[in-house]
Amino acid sequence: MTTCSVPLTPVPGPRGLPVLGNLPEFGRDPLAFLTKLRDEYGDAVRWSLGPRRGLFLSHPQHIAEMLTSREHAYEILEIGWAFKRVVGQSVIMSKGDDWRRKRSLVQPTVRPRQVKAYAATMVDCARSAAGRWREGERIDVQREMALITQRVVLRCLFGNDLGDATRALAGAMNVAEHVIGAELRSMSLFMPGWVTTPARQRLRAAVATIDGEVHRLIRARLRDAAGGAGATEDRDDLLSRLLAARDEDGRPLSPREVRDEAVTLWAAGHETTSTALTWMWYLLSAHPAVRDRFEAELGRVLGGRPPAIDDYERLTWTQQIVKESLRLYPPAWLLAGVAREGATLAGRRVPARTIVWCSQWTTHRDPRWFPEPRAFRPERWDADSPEAVPDHAWYPFGGGQRTCLGARFAQVEAVLLLATLAQRFRLDLPAAEVTPRVGLLLQPSAPLIATLRAAP
Repeated sequence: MTTCSVPLTPVPGPRGLPVLGNLPEFGRDPLAFLTKLRDEYGDAVRWSLGPRRGLFLSHPQHIAEMLTSREHAYEILEIGWAFKRVVGQSVIMSKGDDWRRKRSLVQPTVRPRQVKAYAATMVDCARSAAGRWREGERIDVQREMALITQRVVLRCLFGNDLGDATRALAGAMNVAEHVIGAELRSMSLFMPGWVTTPARQRLRAAVATIDGEVHRLIRARLRDAAGGAGATEDRDDLLSRLLAARDEDGRPLSPREVRDEAVTLWAAGHETTSTALTWMWYLLSAHPAVRDRFEAELGRVLGGRPPAIDDYERLTWTQQIVKESLRLYPPAWLLAGVAREGATLAGRRVPARTIVWCSQWTTHRDPRWFPEPRAFRPERWDADSPEAVPDHAWYPFGGGQRTCLGARFAQVEAVLLLATLAQRFRLDLPAAEVTPRVGLLLQPSAPLIATLRAAP
């Protein structure tokens, strides 16, 4: 557990309404509300989301202690029907012994050695997309990035593109993301599961589409294994590895557990990465000097050939572009833990059932840790940079034992996809500021339409 030397001094935040608390103001503009808590009140602010009392943290030391002690002092926040409907009881929603068991089974599927095996698929999918593009064509950046990342994750997860089911699955996941994001900002967050609304009906239909295809694939793999025709351990996709995994007692994940983990990996590996890449192209288009240095690095390191996993460590400027983009526009923008009985922060007791919140958006843009916080400056991540970044001032993948299992996959994928596509094209966007839209993820509020230009 991280030791905190900064005293915790909680102060009351803005006055809320009866029952609703600060939910109306939070729902109108979550990013502005959380920034207001940081700037006008301090590093530890009491507020309430509906009837639930909360504590919002802004200092990296407090955030680090909360995130690294979550397993014994803080438990996951079980709030919102929609999110749980999609991910089920996957590792990100599990607790205690169940969480430890599932993490031990899922983690090996996304270790660096396995990510290395998927690198060629990432590059192949990007090259295929670039092969469809034409100079002078106008493209919807987010749509194109989603097509690429979906193909990557489907091939890595299921071993193929799923043919006609791909479009239906993409539509279903898009519905799920929108419903979850809308629920987060409204009183439906506290509605019991039996309450039916039009949004929940749409989500049920979307989850039924997802479940139908995922369970079909699971049944097919189990039949193959039972019949000796291509046992799951002989395949190299993530689904087969989940089915072949065994815990220390020799028990496998059940079909339902495999479904939950597969859907969670799919959602994280597709929508999150495509959103991050969209912001990266937006920032590169707006900063020609950064893009010029990026293209020069590609020429120097790759010499015109497609990138491979061994190039990842050598593409240092590209990595810094990814890191700085994740600082400015982290797809996951809010984290929380619920204080257990006896929980403390900086040696101070936190009342049980308090929801302790932190936001990547506000911490990543805090001028105390990042000079010129709104500026896109990949050089701040130079190995010899004089700007020391405190631990947990940058945490796009969370922290502690519950750090996103797919963090390495996502970072490698972003670097390799950027490098592959930029070898062929520049994506030129209009010179206009784009504001983020808050949902489950932090996405552009309007479509980003880029003109394709041949790379120099």
